[in-house]
Amino acid sequence: MKDKGKLVIWPAYIDLTRSRSNGRIISKKSSVKEPHLKEITEAARQLGLNPEVEPDKAYPKSWWEVSGRVLVDDKGPKSVIAKQIALAIKKMREK
Repeated sequence: MKDKGKLVIWPAYIDLTRSRSNGRIISKKSSVKEPHLKEITEAARQLGLNPEVEPDKAYPKSWWEVSGRVLVDDKGPKSVIAKQIALAIKKMREK
């Protein structure tokens, strides 16, 4: 059962290479190319969202592809949190 007070962040939500119909929920300008679970987890940790990684999960729209997911604290709209995570990943990649 879904954890109360948690949001699910799939890598597809912030992946620049995916279309909106394939799962991306933020703009291409804000998205990052092929985000990894480690990057999402680290970005969520920096934002203070207490991430929990579930590496064995598959995104329902692409059930054959096990990409994993990250559960984060529900501190606002999912699209806003996804955008913050993507921007944090961009900053980490610049270093």
